[in-house]
Amino acid sequence: MSRICELTGKGRQVGHNVSHANNKTKRTFLPNLQNVTLISDSLGESVKLRVSTHGLRSVEHVGGLDNWLLKTRSEDLSLRARRLKRKVQKAAETAAA
Repeated sequence: MSRICELTGKGRQVGHNVSHANNKTKRTFLPNLQNVTLISDSLGESVKLRVSTHGLRSVEHVGGLDNWLLKTRSEDLSLRARRLKRKVQKAAETAAA
């Protein structure tokens, strides 16, 4: 399983370990991913996603999973999140009609 946030697309970064003698060796910085169950208000169901803590705070700030999905570009989302976004859009259209 890749270490990528399903909502923000945040992945691993590469850098250096720097010793006291200024020797540099490669290392990776992994995002803080959590397995989270988020609730979709428009669908009325819960969804399990693998989200970074930064992404989780962003979802809370925007006002929930549905608002986050509708405001985010589809290119930034994972395949599962894109499918969920389409479901939410359809549910919002049927509720408006």
